[in-house]
Amino acid sequence: MPSVRRVAHAFLERQGLTTVFGNPGSNELPFLAGLPAGFRYVLGLHEGAVVAMADGFAQASGRPVLVNLHAASGSGNALGALTNAVAARTPLVLLAGQQVRPAVGPEANLASVDAPALMKPLVGWAAEPACAEDVPRALAQAVFEARLQRRPAYLSVPYDDWSAEAGENAAAVLDRRVERAGVPDEARGRRLVERVSAARRPVLVLGGDIDAEGLFDGAVRLAERLEAPVWAAPSLFRLPFPNRHPRFRGVLPAGIAPACAAFEGHDLVLVLGAPVFRYHEHLPGRYLPEGTRLVQVTSDASAAARAPVGEALVADPAAVIALLLRSAPASARPAGPYRPVPEPLTAEGPGLHPEQVFAALRDALPRDTAYVVESTSTNAAWWRQMDLRRPGSYYFPAAGGLGFGLPGAVGVAMARPDRPVAAVVGDGSANYGITALWTAARHRVPLTVVLLRNGTYGALRWFGGLLGVPDAPGLDIPGLDFTRVAEGYGVPARHVEDAGELRAALAEHTDGPRLLQVDTALTTPS
Repeated sequence: MPSVRRVAHAFLERQGLTTVFGNPGSNELPFLAGLPAGFRYVLGLHEGAVVAMADGFAQASGRPVLVNLHAASGSGNALGALTNAVAARTPLVLLAGQQVRPAVGPEANLASVDAPALMKPLVGWAAEPACAEDVPRALAQAVFEARLQRRPAYLSVPYDDWSAEAGENAAAVLDRRVERAGVPDEARGRRLVERVSAARRPVLVLGGDIDAEGLFDGAVRLAERLEAPVWAAPSLFRLPFPNRHPRFRGVLPAGIAPACAAFEGHDLVLVLGAPVFRYHEHLPGRYLPEGTRLVQVTSDASAAARAPVGEALVADPAAVIALLLRSAPASARPAGPYRPVPEPLTAEGPGLHPEQVFAALRDALPRDTAYVVESTSTNAAWWRQMDLRRPGSYYFPAAGGLGFGLPGAVGVAMARPDRPVAAVVGDGSANYGITALWTAARHRVPLTVVLLRNGTYGALRWFGGLLGVPDAPGLDIPGLDFTRVAEGYGVPARHVEDAGELRAALAEHTDGPRLLQVDTALTTPS
């Protein structure tokens, strides 16, 4: 009779979960014993970086990814990075090692007491099997929960379970398939088409799910068909629409009052693939202007249930976009040319203006480059200079938790070797995931890291002014030289001092990771 481990490995192989991100501890070693030849274990040096790498890999590949965590301590280390994966609706399968069953009750060292509770309420599903024979079924449930809910799932397994006999029914999980279809029925579809067709001035709000679900080009066709302006949903983590398209209005302000003002003059707000809404700054006011209606279409039932305003249809946005492209009245006017990029601003003092850096990236790197961005104080400069017209071009920490940028970029680059990948990170955020450089060097990941060094937490300085706290301590981080840190991890690095040198460096070919450190002037997010 096969062991639990053997059945588990076979199931994961059939489901395509053969890339494992982790940092193993003693409890995890029995699961890792005898991994089949087709498996790849990607070692990260801290669980926060491990989860962020897996997050980037899963988002870029569009598939669930297995993450190996060490008991309570490793799971705890992963929680910060996990907030971004939850907000991005990334299907991670978190498999944690637990002490042997007889040692859990007495709370022996490395026992995780009530392991599922540790990860709640972040994950969509968490469990520890009641017996060894249930491990294969529970593992299958974790994979299917992550895939169906598009949210991380967590399974804690006592390590003595892996060598136990699986039981005669365990192999039944190998042939399981669980799928989801969310096409609205005829009545609901007709009602939605009528609502959109009757609107005099509709506006679209598109969320990160549009890009994550491969609907980028369909969203462009829909906006042009409806002749509707397009906002990206606030707290943007994926770009759902070309940012220089004539119908694009930018990222919707992340405050109630300014978002309401953006909808002024529109009778219908159609939200596709986004919550309503992930506000940030507390700027209270009306949710919608007088006479404006909102309809939300999302595959995330939780997002539909918690929205404070409007109607919601829980359905696959792909099906709804296809329905509207077939049925809604079409505009006869062409969309018009893409908006030109303005000349980059220059800095008055030492260092480059971030716009000069982003203009260099735009001009020197290939047009299909995927950017993983974690430089929060330069958002305004980023959107002024970039021209992103392809799906999968932009990734950002979905919950705003620092530490996604560097490891997330490693994961994206590993998942998409067919595309150039660049990480754009600030010196404040880089420290949170710096160990990912070792993994990039170890696997020779083709990745360009552009590190903007301004010696301070720029976004916090901006928030200090917004919140009336101009004298907060702990905002400056002078004296950091990331070129020496990167070289210590095995990544070639150089300090770039002017725009011409940056452009020349970016144009150089490399088949592995590299880091370019650029001193920049302090700017604000907006």
